[in-house]
Amino acid sequence: MKFGVVIFPGSNCDRDMIEALRNDLKQEVIELWHKDKDISMFTTDDCIVLPGGFSYGDYLRCGAIAKFSPMMQSVIEFANRGGKVLGVCNGFQILCESGLLPGVLLRNEKQQFVCKNVFIKEGASEGGSPLKVPVAHGEGRYFADDKTLEELEMHRQIIYRYCDEDGNVTHGGNPNGAIHNIAGICNKERNVFGMMPHPERACSTALGNEDGVRIFCHLFQLN
Repeated sequence: MKFGVVIFPGSNCDRDMIEALRNDLKQEVIELWHKDKDISMFTTDDCIVLPGGFSYGDYLRCGAIAKFSPMMQSVIEFANRGGKVLGVCNGFQILCESGLLPGVLLRNEKQQFVCKNVFIKEGASEGGSPLKVPVAHGEGRYFADDKTLEELEMHRQIIYRYCDEDGNVTHGGNPNGAIHNIAGICNKERNVFGMMPHPERACSTALGNEDGVRIFCHLFQLN
């Protein structure tokens, strides 16, 4: 499959994402500028990625301005046709702001920027080993109303939850106070994915961590 990585003014994890996908995962990657509209080279078997960073400086709300970019209008249409879309960190915020995913990302519980390795596990999993993945955000506290949370649980849309190193879903393993320890979700159709942790920063032996590879393979069935 092909991956398109959208670059906004203020993106700062686009190179990390491109490096991980192209060199570590051996996938075809096309860079996409936010002012362009044409994504006709992608089929619904491919994936558009919204990387982390501070799109448009996060001057209004994180991701609130980026959702109006010409490229995002094409991405929304692509997702509505069944194309795969992944948003990481600021990209997750953009997906929520654009309505492709439910809920919002709020200021971290302790009102501080968090940058460290955390542990996550598949949202519906009772077992399995936890994955170590970095986070780097100030507004990563996922929140949704009770009705939305009930639907997320019912339709198994919570793809990752924060946990401790033993896989226990506890408040101590939650770096930002996200409700229900939610680290990532998908839409009901399971073609749009958003997560705060950065799997692209955990794909290389040089970094001493390849747990991010497992995340990409889990989401996209990569070989």
